Amino acid sequence: MGSGKRGKVSWSVAGLMVALVAASLALEAAAATHVVGGSTGWIVPPNSSFYSDWASTQTFAVGDTLVFNFQTGSHTVDKVTKSGYDDCSTSNLIGSAITTGPASVSLTTAGDHYFICGIPGHCSAGQKLSVTVASSPTGASPPTSAAGPSPPGTGGSSAATSLLPGFRTAATFSLATALVFAASFFLL
Repeated sequence: MGSGKRGKVSWSVAGLMVALVAASLALEAAAATHVVGGSTGWIVPPNSSFYSDWASTQTFAVGDTLVFNFQTGSHTVDKVTKSGYDDCSTSNLIGSAITTGPASVSLTTAGDHYFICGIPGHCSAGQKLSVTVASSPTGASPPTSAAGPSPPGTGGSSAATSLLPGFRTAATFSLATALVFAASFFLL
C-alpha cells in the first residue's frame, strides 16, 4: 500500500521538476543581452563593416538589451533615424545621446533600430550599428555570444560561450540545476 502512494508522489515530484526546468529555460529564452562588438566593444572599428558583420551573427528580439562598452568621453551612443544612420547625422536624434559608458539600451519595439557614435568622424569611420528586432524570439534561436568579429591579430575567442546548447550562460545552467535540486530535496 505504501509503495502506491510513494509512486504517485514520485511522479508528482518528477512533473514539478520538469516544469521548473522548463520555466527556467523559458525565462532565459525570453530576453538576451548582446554586447555590441563583442570583446572589442564600442570603438572606432578596424573596418567599416565591423558592426554590421557582428550584427549579422546575432538574433534580436523585443526585450533584449544592447550593451555598448566604451570609455566615457571617448564615444557616444546616439539612436537615430535611417537617414541619420546613412548620413552619420545626429540632427534628428531619437531620445538623448548617451555619453556615459558602458551604456545599456533596451530593445522595446520590433523593427529596425539605428545607432551611431556622435563624435565627429567616428560614424563615418564605421562606428554605427543597425539591428532588426523581431517581435518575439522565433523557434530555438542559437545561444547569444558576446563574440564579435575580431580585429586582425587578436583571435576570435570569447569568454561568453555556452556550456550546453540552449544554455547561454553558466548562471542559467546553475539556476536550472539548483531549482531541480531544491525541488527534489524539499518534496521527497
